[in-house]
Amino acid sequence: MPIPTEVVGSLPRPDYLQQAYAEYDLGNISKDELIKLQDKAAADSLSRMQQTGEIYITDGEQRSSSFATYPVLEYVKPTLSAEGGQYFAIFDDGHHRKLPRLIRGPFKYEKYAWQNFQKSSPLSNGHQMKQAVIAPSMMYLLYPLSEAIEGYPKDQFKRDVVDECEKDIRGCFKAGAKRVSIDFTEGRLALKNDPRNPWTGASLLETFINLNNSVLDRFSPEERVNIGVHSCPGGDCDSAHSSEVPYHTLLPSLFRINAGYFLIQLASENAAMRASIHQEIGKHIRRDAKGVKQIAFIGVINPLDPVVETPEQVCESLMEASKYIPKDQLGATDDCGFSPFSIDKKPKHGGNPDFARDVAFQKISARVQGAKMASEKLGA
Repeated sequence: MPIPTEVVGSLPRPDYLQQAYAEYDLGNISKDELIKLQDKAAADSLSRMQQTGEIYITDGEQRSSSFATYPVLEYVKPTLSAEGGQYFAIFDDGHHRKLPRLIRGPFKYEKYAWQNFQKSSPLSNGHQMKQAVIAPSMMYLLYPLSEAIEGYPKDQFKRDVVDECEKDIRGCFKAGAKRVSIDFTEGRLALKNDPRNPWTGASLLETFINLNNSVLDRFSPEERVNIGVHSCPGGDCDSAHSSEVPYHTLLPSLFRINAGYFLIQLASENAAMRASIHQEIGKHIRRDAKGVKQIAFIGVINPLDPVVETPEQVCESLMEASKYIPKDQLGATDDCGFSPFSIDKKPKHGGNPDFARDVAFQKISARVQGAKMASEKLGA
């Protein structure tokens, strides 16, 4: 079997769509006008991704304002408040992203990822598609860190979060998605202990792992083969939020999640550290995770860098990884989504989202070609 390769999820929104999101937020255009431009960008994403040779294509989350908040963006006001919410992350360049705060139960998604998938799947020309969903561990951060909500204890909230995340994944499969990956960027961030961002110092990694497994354990081994987990140190406005956290503090715990595969940032990691990270992955990845052989899709593409990797460089990265990770448990991916948030001017790409979008498709093509080259060399 050739070395598998898979996109994480998001793509840069074209400049016209980013402008539309801004205008919609200001009340200057209607929801119907925004949807027309979302449709246009989604169709373009699917068409261009088909041309890259990607097996499981995606619309690049053109219909979502954020990978993290799509379930609650239009949530009813009495239940959720924009005031007093926790930072999701503070990035290296100083900007931050914030979550709303839950003020009343019960917790329910306002929107599911499968609803966006349903809108885009007719545009796929019959190609297989994947869908990314948010992890229950991210939704956990909506509940106040140090206080209880009257009449709605945290344990009940956690059960509701698990229920909603299960519905999201099952809905994606029912709508026709062949693969579903869970965004878990908060895993590495949970080990940062940033005093500006109190939840990172609350030792939440174990809670996050257990929450994610509470969802995954509701699926059969046959289903979990096609459910993945994505981990990275962030990627927004060409900046990261936790790249200084040593991987060896996360990886042993990461593979305790009973997912079938993992999409792991690595291309943007310090080159001198990659061999030791490959070793950690090879040591801890499981051949039997409750009936599923886990696959490690290592990052061979850096979405934060406008320089396009060559297929030869991708091939070389996979050849190096194969020294430590079994060939039948090795795959290739991008370090992160190319633009997890709808408005992202991509400063390292000259502040030009359309250029960043072109670069993203070139990088995906290089990954696909490089994986084929490595497969041939390894006899996979």
